[in-house]
Amino acid sequence: MKYFQKSDDKIICLLCPRKCNLSNEQTGFCKAVTNSNNTLQFKGYGYSSGFAIDPIEKKPLYHFYPGSQVLSFGTFGCNMGCVFCQNHNISKHSFDINRAVKANPEQIVQTALAYNCKSIAFTYNEPVVFLDYAIETAKLAKYNNIKTVAVTSGYMLLEPAKEFYSYIDAVNIDLKAFSNSFYKKYCWADINYVLDIIKYVVTETNCILELTTLLIDGENNNYKELNQEFEWIINNLGSDTPVHLSAFHPDYKFLNKQQTTEKMIIDARNIAKESGLKFVYGGNVRNNEISVTACPNCGFKLIERDGYNIKNTGLNIDKCINCGQKIYGKFN
Repeated sequence: MKYFQKSDDKIICLLCPRKCNLSNEQTGFCKAVTNSNNTLQFKGYGYSSGFAIDPIEKKPLYHFYPGSQVLSFGTFGCNMGCVFCQNHNISKHSFDINRAVKANPEQIVQTALAYNCKSIAFTYNEPVVFLDYAIETAKLAKYNNIKTVAVTSGYMLLEPAKEFYSYIDAVNIDLKAFSNSFYKKYCWADINYVLDIIKYVVTETNCILELTTLLIDGENNNYKELNQEFEWIINNLGSDTPVHLSAFHPDYKFLNKQQTTEKMIIDARNIAKESGLKFVYGGNVRNNEISVTACPNCGFKLIERDGYNIKNTGLNIDKCINCGQKIYGKFN
């Protein structure tokens, strides 16, 4: 990896805002990148923590080739410190060859082709920690006419982000909350870097962007904070930005927290819709009505969802068949 600078007998990692100062053979906060003879290396290059063929809606992406298949894979480690992590068995662990599957970029792309996957997703853990592995895979994917998807916290520095997003077609960024106190206390991070990357994706790239906020009762779901989040999205990204409000379940170090109820999701969704957001979805709850994509102009149902099964009921490529309104996203 090229994103580092030398500092005396150490190197400073420049992948994310933590800027870990690493002695030789020392691994960063993320448990993934290491100072190896004064260069920055991802320890698990060419190894995955696992693969799955998923519906694209599972990422979640509702406005990027709905109904298509995506080959999902991740590695180990994460540069966030989220104490509520829903995937901690991968993200909180360093590379372990005994738990890994060997797969170079060529093999990953060939697997996607063999299973007729429209795209490849860098997911399960934070893609920034396996940046080179992801980029090399993305380059080969594009050569083979396969799209690329990232599921990320957005916690990275601008220079690696510029390179990374030049190869990404769609991204779902986790906006954990809309207060820096939450980010500092529960993620050991700074929200401002995340907001900057989100704005960069919208203003400087061609990526389809969708956002997810995992709602935790009593922590990030009060009316004032949610309203501030939705107003920021509208003012900085646009009211067409799809937003997923996802239900938390007790996990990792948040086992004493209440599971998010369907009512909490619906209440938050109502706040989002009242603020002016056009595409707001509930996640991790089985309610078909809050997963419908409707035309923001005439209200006609465009895509209906039953879990991960979808039915195109009103789209002619990217336009509403009822009124002709153009819909944000990429569609078949």
